[in-house]
Amino acid sequence: MKALFAFRLRGEKAVALALFALLAVVPGAIDGYPIYILPQYLLFGVLAMSLGLLWGWASIVSFGQAAFFAIGAYGMGLAMQAGLAGWGGYVGIICGAVAGGLLAAIAGYFLFSAGVKSTYFVLITLALSIIVEQLAVSQSEITGGYNGLFVDRMALALGPFGEVPLTGDLASYYAVLLVVPLLYFGLQALTQSSFGKVLVGIRENEDRMTALGYNVSFYKTVAFSLSGALAGFAGSLYATHAGFVSPSLAGVNFSTEVVVWVAIGGRLSLLGALIGGVAVSALSNYLSSISPQYWQLVLGFVFIFVIMFSRDGLAGAFASVADRFWRRSDTKRSPPETRGEAFNG
Repeated sequence: MKALFAFRLRGEKAVALALFALLAVVPGAIDGYPIYILPQYLLFGVLAMSLGLLWGWASIVSFGQAAFFAIGAYGMGLAMQAGLAGWGGYVGIICGAVAGGLLAAIAGYFLFSAGVKSTYFVLITLALSIIVEQLAVSQSEITGGYNGLFVDRMALALGPFGEVPLTGDLASYYAVLLVVPLLYFGLQALTQSSFGKVLVGIRENEDRMTALGYNVSFYKTVAFSLSGALAGFAGSLYATHAGFVSPSLAGVNFSTEVVVWVAIGGRLSLLGALIGGVAVSALSNYLSSISPQYWQLVLGFVFIFVIMFSRDGLAGAFASVADRFWRRSDTKRSPPETRGEAFNG
């Protein structure tokens, strides 16, 4: 079983490397609108990974990821409006990540310490998204209210070497593409660390982990904080790339979409969550352009179809097919007496 898990992990990393390499050469084949919109989809993928870490490893379903994403976006917008020369973008990224992580840490501390679980946690995080959306609407002198907030593209300040503006779509595309693989492989390393193994233990049997002496509420709070910080980080980059932030980024609809992305892509795979965020958000955009009234219905059918055939999403389905294939290959390569012993054992 350990060998099978190691193979699956290596296989996922190989697919991820191939995917990022393919994205790196995309601008050489196409240009125009896809180069503008792909970074936004990739950042949605990062948002999906923030939930994938929480849901897949700690079995915590959060409908508050959109709230953290919106906080990061508004943090970037306000930092860019403050001037700060070429350092406004960096300040916005830091503020967005810290604000998202801090809000998640505060909420997680009180919720997990009180033993809030399952349905109640989902409802409270959903309420968190509603609160952030209403604050964005009510504080119109700061956030722009329903009119939203326009955000300039940031520049990469390089100190004495000047700065690299990201006003062009190609420069912004490669800037985002540089960040996303680092986040993916960083999260992969985190899930394979002792911290990640504790989260898996909590997912599988929380009472047993408590009996073994682990402070379960602490680990859950840390995981929720990291998830919120990652969502806020993605939101800050989204704001400077899209150039506009609105209260709907924290809304219930967007919060629900994030859960759908991860469920379809696969909650037990960071790459599945990333691809789910990219593919499903792109599909939603396409469907809404050709059928503004019924695109959500079509997406709902896609969601039901995937979950009916694989509760672990598309990544889980592909992993199951690959496992069967390699088991059969190993059986064919092994000598007859070995197969008989394995069968009798």
